[in-house]
Amino acid sequence: MEWLNFGAALAAFFASHALPANPAIKARAKARLGRRGFGAVFGALSALTLIWVIVAAGRAPYIEIWPQYPWMRWTTNLVMPAALLLPALALGAPNPLSFGGRRTGFDPERPGIAGVVRHPLLWALILWSSAHLLVNGDLAHVILFAAFAVFCLLGIPMLDQRRRRETGPADWSRLAAHSPNLPRPLRIIPALSWPRLILWAALWAAILAAHPHVIGVSPLP
Repeated sequence: MEWLNFGAALAAFFASHALPANPAIKARAKARLGRRGFGAVFGALSALTLIWVIVAAGRAPYIEIWPQYPWMRWTTNLVMPAALLLPALALGAPNPLSFGGRRTGFDPERPGIAGVVRHPLLWALILWSSAHLLVNGDLAHVILFAAFAVFCLLGIPMLDQRRRRETGPADWSRLAAHSPNLPRPLRIIPALSWPRLILWAALWAAILAAHPHVIGVSPLP
């Protein structure tokens, strides 16, 4: 029964992301709900299905594929600050190339966080899921985090195609000229600011504090 619940949660999570990405469905939803309403409904649905799938994975029968070693926890704790820095720098920043960014105010010659990587939120999820895949070697969590990582990796070219179609090939080439699909960490310095760094530190501290209570396991080594 718990495996059925986990499968249903996983299917609901990916459906909640795949269906709104369909141009026809998205256009009808925006026409009925408005841009802000669509964003609010989609965000709430994503959060609810994410909570469901994480809880369902924790309740699934434990079948070990590989054991957990101390170095795995250290690796996860070293990767997670980088994973959290990307959304702290990306949310609301000018980036018409990806989701989560602002469509206005973007300078392709000074792309900010988009100069580090074109799709920072997808790469944050890739880092998060890969780090958690390493440290969770039971079958349910391997399926969960591997599926997240693959979903995000496949989503990068799909999102590129959609944005290229929306903007046109000429504008896309101009806007994306200095925004790579593979991360270039050394480019992150121009994207840094004190408000964003404070947000990052607060987010990191909040997750460390909440993790034992929400997930039931301390993330610290």
